[in-house]
Amino acid sequence: MRKIALVTGTSTGLGLSITLMLAKQGFHVYATMRNLKKRSVLESKITSDMTVTIKQLDVQDSVSVNHCVAEIIEQEGQIDLLVNNAGAGFVRSTEQASEEDIQWVMDVNYMGVVRCTKAVLPFMRAARSGHIINISSVGGLVGQPFNEIYCAAKFAVEGYTESMASYIQPSFNIKFSLVEPGGINSEFGNNVLAQVEQSGGMLEDEYLPILQKYIGGVQGRSDTGVYQTCDEVADVVLDCVNNPKPPVRVRTSDWSNGFCELKTQADPEGRKQQQSVIETFL
Repeated sequence: MRKIALVTGTSTGLGLSITLMLAKQGFHVYATMRNLKKRSVLESKITSDMTVTIKQLDVQDSVSVNHCVAEIIEQEGQIDLLVNNAGAGFVRSTEQASEEDIQWVMDVNYMGVVRCTKAVLPFMRAARSGHIINISSVGGLVGQPFNEIYCAAKFAVEGYTESMASYIQPSFNIKFSLVEPGGINSEFGNNVLAQVEQSGGMLEDEYLPILQKYIGGVQGRSDTGVYQTCDEVADVVLDCVNNPKPPVRVRTSDWSNGFCELKTQADPEGRKQQQSVIETFL
């Protein structure tokens, strides 16, 4: 029986790569995006041996999420894999960020994951089967300059996923994995810089020289191994999908492993912590 995958944020970048790789592996992929006017890039890459259905889904809208999931269940009767990929970066100090900015970052990056997970869980639980992969970041493990709001959202995704892995996974056979990239060569980075400009640009205050140093450092790290292609990160996602005992968390490169080593060296895949929590509370 063909497996059914739901992937969010598939119009460009990592979500597009994940969609194509899953489809090549035989999944019927429901590739979702907020704006269906951006579907042409994905459509142009779908080949005759792939089964991909493009649907509208806005992770910030519960009605949209629930409607999309209900249509897939009505059509297929199951969802075997959910990849929560949709997200947005944000570079701005806390003092400079408006409350609306902060709420938007948390809503897209954290609440979007919660909405989609909440929508598919009842069906996976009934089937006693499923896998939910949440695209996190090294920023979900290590806080970084001017990224505190974004990192807070990804830290929330990490805690949310770890918590569910401690009781839903052993009780209902639903697997949870966090994929933690460093930098990705995609529209994500360009969108972050565009967002800085749209929200007022670099403000003339005491943070400016620090921000300039930070952005200069980001641009200067292009040859250090920090940046991967979307396909390279999607390969790691695919490894998680195909692993019968997938890790709770996995970094996607040597650079990201090195960057997070002080926090992950005792338990790189999160399995020991997961088992410890299970033994402590259940």
